[in-house]
Amino acid sequence: MRAPSAHIQHMPSKPIELPPAVARRFVEDMRAFFEEASPIKRDEIAGRQMSVLRQYQGPREKPVRIPDVKETFLQVRDEQ
Repeated sequence: MRAPSAHIQHMPSKPIELPPAVARRFVEDMRAFFEEASPIKRDEIAGRQMSVLRQYQGPREKPVRIPDVKETFLQVRDEQ
C-alpha cells in the first residue's frame, strides 16, 4: 500500500464554508498575491488570509499555514 501524498495530508476533511463577502476578499487577495512582486508582501497577503481562514476551521482540523494558503491560491488560479 502506498503512502498518501503530502498534498492529500494537508487537505481539510471537508472544504471550509466561507460567507460570500469573505470569499470575495479571498479572491481579491489572491489576485493581489499574484500581481505582487515582493516576496515579503506576498507573504503578508497569504498571512492575512491564513488568519481569516483559521476563523472558519473546525476545532479538530489542522490549522491552515501560509504554505497551505499559497497552494490554495495556485489551485484556484489554475482552475479559472
